[in-house]
Amino acid sequence: MGLDWMAWTLPSALFFIGIVGSLVTMTLLELYRPTIKRRGFLPLATTRGDRFFMSLLGSAYIHVIWLAVSDSSVLWASALSVLYAVVLMRRG
Repeated sequence: MGLDWMAWTLPSALFFIGIVGSLVTMTLLELYRPTIKRRGFLPLATTRGDRFFMSLLGSAYIHVIWLAVSDSSVLWASALSVLYAVVLMRRG
């Protein structure tokens, strides 16, 4: 099975590697330190997994909007997505 069907570029490969690494990290965290629901600036009580899912959705939206309105590198959108995820995971 080849990967010729997708135009793998360094930014897209790094993006997907980052998602896989994050999922592995979240799994290990949940196994060794189970999460509890808490309230941050979000209007509902969320678990670590809830906030992670929201950060993945937000990251997808950031990238799609970035591609729609900007001609610059998608790495800037990735950096913005990481910043968004860190804020959401810590304070959300």
